[in-house]
Amino acid sequence: MSNLFYQTHQAIPLAERLRPQKIEDFVGQPVLLSLDDASLKTGSLILWGPPGTGKTTFAHLIGAMAGDHFDVLSAVLDGVGDVRRIFKAAEERFATGQTTLVFIDEIHRFNKAQQDALLPAIEKGIVRLIGATTENPSFALNAALLSRVQVLTLGLLSHEALSAILARAENLLDITLPLDDEARDALLAMADGDGRYLLNMVEKIATRQQDGQILDAKTLPLFLSKKSLNYDKSGDQHYNLISALHKSLRASDCDAALYWFARMMSAGEDPRYIARRLLRFASEDIGLADPQALSQTLDAWQSYERLGSPEGDLALVQAVIYLATAPKSNAVYVASKAALQMAQTTGAVPPPNHLINAATKMMKDMGFGKGYAYDHDSKDGFSGQNCFPDEVPRTRLYEPKEIGFEREVSKRLAYWQKRRDKT
Repeated sequence: MSNLFYQTHQAIPLAERLRPQKIEDFVGQPVLLSLDDASLKTGSLILWGPPGTGKTTFAHLIGAMAGDHFDVLSAVLDGVGDVRRIFKAAEERFATGQTTLVFIDEIHRFNKAQQDALLPAIEKGIVRLIGATTENPSFALNAALLSRVQVLTLGLLSHEALSAILARAENLLDITLPLDDEARDALLAMADGDGRYLLNMVEKIATRQQDGQILDAKTLPLFLSKKSLNYDKSGDQHYNLISALHKSLRASDCDAALYWFARMMSAGEDPRYIARRLLRFASEDIGLADPQALSQTLDAWQSYERLGSPEGDLALVQAVIYLATAPKSNAVYVASKAALQMAQTTGAVPPPNHLINAATKMMKDMGFGKGYAYDHDSKDGFSGQNCFPDEVPRTRLYEPKEIGFEREVSKRLAYWQKRRDKT
């Protein structure tokens, strides 16, 4: 490769030089490519997907196809003043019959006021908006804006799409990267579905093309910096991965639970957050089916607090395995919701008089505490007295399942109910 090539092009990133100029060259997003011309040339869109999956490229291609005036805003760099300036020019353009397409990168970073500022021009058709976001639009964008746009979801680029991009890069650079077959596959795997990162790695590897050394799968990672996992502790991946962990535990899929736990830990998630969610799971999805689940998880959390990472990580792994393999029951969770709903429905009805402690002579004279049966004085320590308010009918809120220790709990409840029926 000639030095002239580098002198001419090295200032322009490869990802920018290789950006497709027509829709036919766009790869890896079948959902977008299946849109008809009418969808591409009309209406406002939100492109939602991970970094390096083609959001910006697709927006530029749509702009070129539609023939509209094309403006670009960045929600990181631009504010309401920039939006108003561009939209004012768009309004003047609209008066002459020309529509403006405005692309806003990282639109999720606009606050509610900034998002509201977009609405009038979109509503009147003065501006056609294309927004790009890595965050879930349901949470990142307000309802008024969402009601005026179509949300299109982009996924991580497939192995085939990345291979096509790699081939184009080699063709543009007029080189064959110094990689054996295993290293080439490893390179695509390291990209983790991110086309931009792949091209950044290609640029770095291209500098070795002249020395003739072939990189194999073992030496490739040493030569390249490792890509940070696509993970935002306050964004979609944070919630998506903890959801996957929780549901894997609920499904008693121990191996999958360990995988999602490792994904979160590798991405830098706060182990205390994971421990808190595991402790919640112990009550919500196991409960009294295995009363030890709560203790085991709390012990694991406390062990982590004493040891820290990495020594304490193993205690959390132990908790994950225990929870995944424990019998499952949501009876405690269901009972909690049912009790809360009942409490909210019945309102502030007082306890029955016999359950109220007669703390003064006046209260005793008024009948408080009268008729209370001290259970320890009753046969088998069970009086069968009613503890619901007089105005509230007796209701079965907790329904234990025939799983784990809850089998024993179910027997106890049945025994006490039988005794209660006889009183």
